Amino acid sequence: MLAKRIIPCLDIDGGKVVKGRMFNDLIVAGDPLELAMNYRDQGADELVLLDISATVQGRKTMVELVKRIAGVLDIPFTVGGGVRNLDDARAVLWNGADKVSVNTAAVKNPEMITSLAEVYGAQSVVVSIDARKVKNENYEVYIEGGHKATGLDVIEWAIRATELGAGEILLTSIDMDGTEEGYDIALTSKVSKSLAVPVIASGGGGSPDHIYRVLTEGLADAALAASIFHFNKYSIGKVKEYLKERGVPIRI
Repeated sequence: MLAKRIIPCLDIDGGKVVKGRMFNDLIVAGDPLELAMNYRDQGADELVLLDISATVQGRKTMVELVKRIAGVLDIPFTVGGGVRNLDDARAVLWNGADKVSVNTAAVKNPEMITSLAEVYGAQSVVVSIDARKVKNENYEVYIEGGHKATGLDVIEWAIRATELGAGEILLTSIDMDGTEEGYDIALTSKVSKSLAVPVIASGGGGSPDHIYRVLTEGLADAALAASIFHFNKYSIGKVKEYLKERGVPIRI
């Protein structure tokens, strides 16, 4: 069985790491370079950086920041936000990212996923999906920083994205984001069961038990978290110890 992964996330706005609740009410959580080095030293399996205001502001990802952070990392590094075409992806990857994450641009131009996979390989293409629960236990895809509904069903879009070439899905529950009340297990398990590629669960992690549940009951391959790490509620090491004690395959 493959080891499960613990992935801290740096949401970047104005050059600072921020954290909000349900994609709103952002507060500053720290310096991105300092946090990146801290999580590297704590034993993070990977690191994700999302330039959350790039798409809304109509600008490209801050590649100089990407380059600085990549320079201090020795773990896989995924970068997203403001990646609208192959040139944007190339800039991110050439400045040190190992994977590129696409969300809004992929929904608007699905063929972009295939183009990225053909050029860089599916292993370097992560499709991020921001999901909000709607009626009848279904979930809808949102874009543009989680503020615009698309009418797309999350399960259907996730399947299509992988068929087009996505090597991984980063699945965020907008409803649970920043609440620290636990991941959306139903959402995560539905998507995980539907796909043959890894799923990273995001949104709601507030304790080691929440992470344990989403990796086991939710069938996620990795758990992404921010608040509990940024504000020193738990260390990555403590989370991994908790998981190991309960039989979850994890890298220590």
